[in-house]
Amino acid sequence: MLNHNMSLKLYKRALEKIPGGVNSPVRACKSVGADPVFIDRADGCFIFDADGNRYIDYVGSWGPLIVGHRHPAVIEAIESVLNRGTSFGAPTDLEIELAAMVIEAVPSVEMVRMVNSGTEATMSAIRLARGVTGRDTVVKFDGCYHGHADTLLVEAGSGVATLSIPGSPGVPKSFVTHTLSLPYNDVEGFKKVMERDGEKIACVIVEPVAGNMGVVPPVPGFLEALREETERHGSILIFDEVMTGFRVAYGGAQQLYGISPDITTLGKIIGGGMPVGAYGGRREIMEQVAPQGSVYQAGTLSGNPVAMAAGIATLKEIKRPGFYDNLENTTAQLVDGLTKAARQAGISVTVDRVGSMAGLFFTDRTVKNFNDAKTCDLDRFSSYYRKMLNSGIYLAPSQFEALFVSSAHTAEHIDTTVAAAEKVFREL
Repeated sequence: MLNHNMSLKLYKRALEKIPGGVNSPVRACKSVGADPVFIDRADGCFIFDADGNRYIDYVGSWGPLIVGHRHPAVIEAIESVLNRGTSFGAPTDLEIELAAMVIEAVPSVEMVRMVNSGTEATMSAIRLARGVTGRDTVVKFDGCYHGHADTLLVEAGSGVATLSIPGSPGVPKSFVTHTLSLPYNDVEGFKKVMERDGEKIACVIVEPVAGNMGVVPPVPGFLEALREETERHGSILIFDEVMTGFRVAYGGAQQLYGISPDITTLGKIIGGGMPVGAYGGRREIMEQVAPQGSVYQAGTLSGNPVAMAAGIATLKEIKRPGFYDNLENTTAQLVDGLTKAARQAGISVTVDRVGSMAGLFFTDRTVKNFNDAKTCDLDRFSSYYRKMLNSGIYLAPSQFEALFVSSAHTAEHIDTTVAAAEKVFREL
């Protein structure tokens, strides 16, 4: 059993100053019956808590750290720009360089606007879609989390699912009357809604690989149906690739599945661990954004030079030949090892993986949507989380979150993780 005395002291102090003692709800670890571990520092694939305990990290700051913590190239880039300043509230060359890299990488993006978070990116993308189409209705999918904007807190995944909150107090009913939430991967159900309401629908927003109800890949034909039906009815298709962008492939899920959305939202990896977000799409759509167009969106810290520099350095690293092949192999080794360990212990699990993101569900059924995910054994996951943490393995404290592998993870780290899981599964 690891000693967490200092983390507990810090948590008690935080509870007096910060709602729930944390600045993002899932971090409180309530759903897994634990208190949060306070982190002191990190390096490579390791994080170290306030008590000096070391963990192999599979959260990676919730996805951005695809090259690991404190990668030398990223640190060098940040240090270099700090010598120029931290923020100017004015254009810099770094914004142009990162924008060009995003446009080159992501198939559907011809212009891109930088913002400060994934929530800001999706909120802005939806406003743009409504402005372009002159329509109000938004279609999303149960269990897909697109940030905490009022319009989108309907059957959302991620922390909302973890805390069993169906929506949120403080969101007026009038704000969500124009939001329809449908079952993920239900092709026929979606087609029926589009047939009935297609002419009223401004946009359809989706995680092309759901990562906020655990990891749930799209079934064959699902993304294709979204593209076909939105084109047929003049609606905008938005891919929320805040998580999948540069994670499942250099060009994101749209490259992997060969589907071109009208607007793409990005975040996480393009900031290299710094706060960032972006939305982009076809030129004729993006030209409707102010000041070129009339759809207003602004941000004091948008295009922050520190975030831009970290993002540029990260994208340069992951573009190197063989990067994704190695990452894919490492993640496959982890998933295969966990699956085998659970089977040998007689524990029913389903492990889904796309690229270097994976989800382990304590269920014997195939997970295709949010309802399937909610049938998992949450108590068993809670025990699994706590035991793995005490074995030096740092996982997301929720059944409904993804696991991320970085290039800093080696075969040795994977073997250590699988060995810990074998012991934990036997104890469950």
